[in-house]
Amino acid sequence: MSGYLLKKLLMLGLLATIASCDTEQSEQLSGQSSLVISRAQYGQQLEGFWLGQNIANWTGLITEMDKIGTPETMPFYTDADWGGPDQKAFWGDYVPHADIIDFYFEPLGQPWGADDDTDLEYMYLHLHHSHGTSKLSAEQIRQGWLKHIYSETDAPLYQKFPYSEPRRENFLWVSNERARLLMEQGAAPPETSEPHNNPNYRMIDAQLTTEIFGLLAPARVDVALDIAELPIRTTAKYDAQWIAQFYVVMHSLAAQVNQSLSLQEQTQWLAQQASRQLPEGSVAAKIYAFVWAHYLSNPDRDNWELTRDAVYQRYQLDTADGYSYEQPFDAAINFAASLVSLFYGEGDIVRTLRIGTLAGWDSDNPTATWGGLLGFLLGAEAVQTAFGQGNLSSSYWIHRTRRNFPDYLQLQAGEDSFPLMAARALRVIDLVVVEQMNGSIDRANDQWVIPIPTP
Repeated sequence: MSGYLLKKLLMLGLLATIASCDTEQSEQLSGQSSLVISRAQYGQQLEGFWLGQNIANWTGLITEMDKIGTPETMPFYTDADWGGPDQKAFWGDYVPHADIIDFYFEPLGQPWGADDDTDLEYMYLHLHHSHGTSKLSAEQIRQGWLKHIYSETDAPLYQKFPYSEPRRENFLWVSNERARLLMEQGAAPPETSEPHNNPNYRMIDAQLTTEIFGLLAPARVDVALDIAELPIRTTAKYDAQWIAQFYVVMHSLAAQVNQSLSLQEQTQWLAQQASRQLPEGSVAAKIYAFVWAHYLSNPDRDNWELTRDAVYQRYQLDTADGYSYEQPFDAAINFAASLVSLFYGEGDIVRTLRIGTLAGWDSDNPTATWGGLLGFLLGAEAVQTAFGQGNLSSSYWIHRTRRNFPDYLQLQAGEDSFPLMAARALRVIDLVVVEQMNGSIDRANDQWVIPIPTP
């Protein structure tokens, strides 16, 4: 059999699988006026979201910006580099928490440190809960940012190699940094993401701060996109905005994915559904189509590097599909890298996070996204089992990077825990279900009844 024919058959087979997934989902929801979801089960899945996201965040940080496709940092990492020594990021330093490329875990008694892949989502959850609202206003977002996020001038001193002197660090990325400065000057979203105000609106920032809004609106993409609109438009517009919405949609639909399917089929169905939200002809839509097609046509599913290298050639070097590479933290190049890890990871959280960590560019951000989504699909206990762990920390140290939050764990290290964070999220979702979805809460059976628009 020719290589070409083999690729065609493989492609047709996988497309048939996705079509079958779509058919099963459509049949399941057709004529169904409501979806019933267990609050207790959803709470366990939210704990898995936080645990998976933190494992992925701190693992991906080990290689963040190590390999960004410049002559000084080529070649990229490959599977052969796993377990080997970490290399310097392009700004010249190593991470303080690991010196080899491997999964990072916090044991019981040691809290997971906040980072910008988790702490802004934590802040948004806090704002929803503390304001008792199902949808944040622009001014609530602005005031929340100013209260809980340090500026560049009042942030604590932080010792970071290779600098000999401690420097102030407010743990904000480029578009987030600009948005906060604009807020100090009185601006609020969406003005903080308008290109004439924020030249970094194309960067990755919104993707790593807003996935949680999909989980706050289970199974209702319309509501998820509505409550996420201003948080996304705090820092992103156009393709960066649409990419962030893609992740929000996947997280929202995770509540209704057919769990009789394999995790590979579940994640591919979620991605296919979310891709339909990308505007036709957009850079984001073209990137999705390219990575998906390249994955399907690759007969060696262990050779994810082939697609990653094709992404580098097509988008960083050749500026294809209307995309002109600017920075290693562009939303678009990292969207492409994240899809490589999602497709080749095939629903296996361990494999997905390993690929994401090695893929290059801003490697902790896409990795944290998939760690959170797969952690939600699995639940916290199954996440630990997948990594061969049994006593991982469930506490969280938000004050590592942010300020002015309650200390829910006054006698323990850290200020919060994944079970407490999940419990507060459930109360926010109660508001979303009733106020935004016109649904109801069945208190006797501890479940939500969510109206689903008929397809």
